[in-house]
Amino acid sequence: MGTSQKKNESDKPTPPPDRSTVLFLLGTMADTTWRMFIPIIGLAIGGVALDVNLATKPWFTIAGIIVGTGVAGLLVYRQIKRVKK
Repeated sequence: MGTSQKKNESDKPTPPPDRSTVLFLLGTMADTTWRMFIPIIGLAIGGVALDVNLATKPWFTIAGIIVGTGVAGLLVYRQIKRVKK
């Protein structure tokens, strides 16, 4: 009937990713997670402890969160630069 039986390249099923790719991605996600949360949570807890002991509520907690966010951003930025190489 004149229709082509040829399949497009996009019709082919994509093979599943190999095990090393999946492990690499899971490792990268875990590495990024600790780089984001440990500085923020650690410095926030440290700020709460200082606020309780020095009666300066909530200034050290806020400062801890801000500094922790900056440190987390720097750590993730350095990780991205390292992975791109």
